[in-house]
Amino acid sequence: MSPRSALLRLVPLAVCFSLVTGCGVGEARIASAAPPAAPLPVTGVSAYITDLYATYQATSTLNADRDAAVPARVSGEVVALLVEEGDRVVQGQLLARLDGQRLQLQVQQSAAEHTLRRTELRRQQRLHEHGLVSAASFDSLQYDVEALAAALELDRLNYSYTEIRAPISGVVSSRAIKLGQYLKPGDLAFRISDTTQLVATVRVPQNELEHFRVELPLSLQVNAAGTREYPALIDRISPVVDRSDGTFRVTSYVDNADGELAPGMFAKISVRYEKFADAVALPESAVMEEDGAFVVYVISNGQAERREIVPGVRDRGLVQIVDGVSAGDVVIKNGSTGVRDGTAVVAMNLAVAQQRR
Repeated sequence: MSPRSALLRLVPLAVCFSLVTGCGVGEARIASAAPPAAPLPVTGVSAYITDLYATYQATSTLNADRDAAVPARVSGEVVALLVEEGDRVVQGQLLARLDGQRLQLQVQQSAAEHTLRRTELRRQQRLHEHGLVSAASFDSLQYDVEALAAALELDRLNYSYTEIRAPISGVVSSRAIKLGQYLKPGDLAFRISDTTQLVATVRVPQNELEHFRVELPLSLQVNAAGTREYPALIDRISPVVDRSDGTFRVTSYVDNADGELAPGMFAKISVRYEKFADAVALPESAVMEEDGAFVVYVISNGQAERREIVPGVRDRGLVQIVDGVSAGDVVIKNGSTGVRDGTAVVAMNLAVAQQRR
């Protein structure tokens, strides 16, 4: 091989060597790895021990247990109104008065006829004792006197009905008459409601009836009272199934002596029928259903750990954890949006719910 050919073959090798060593020894640039992702901030909640209750939830409309319509019993013009809607009245209190002049005159006429016949009866009795009046005639007169006495009492009773009175104590919930109005027997004048005790009725399916018994405590909530709960007891359970929907009627009474509740209010009813003492509990928002299983995401060593759990009873926002989580475990509270098993997380605003009594 000629010297010229050998030189030409060494040139490419020299070029390649210069490209590698051109930056100097130790200055070769190597692509750096991507920095690790920042932990995802999440809200954590600590599982804790508390008492939970198996509950039955239902709705009902509150009604007055004692509610009386007050109709007119005789005809007449309304000449006086003495109460208005919302007024509290007692049994027997005068509510309104009708014009009773005609009935008063009828009482006077019946009284006069009764007095006349009674005087005649006394005179005939002396004659009857001496055998001067037949027994049949005397008995007929005696019957007339008794009939007139009954007619007089009936007229007096009708006259008393010109004064419309409260049949029960309570509140005037409705006034259906006005001054000058002419009423006929049966026309509605007032409605009186006793609101010191209200009644709530719940329809319970047959398969739930085993959880109910008389005097079982329950609580009610109404929108007007916010989160306040009103205690009550089951008073009676109907022994007959309603054929239309296959339910039993369960009736409860609610004390309303302070007047905070009113008939017609819509109530949410919660019946606690079984207690689970010292249960491990988490908020319902921490438990999810994925692929047919109930799961939570536990915060462990800075990562989210997916765990399948066995849930138990649910009680007003809490769920019993039968298996899968222990008391003290910190769980992501508000779902797993953006979180998967192994995601780096950091707990923010760690909450420990107060123990429920």
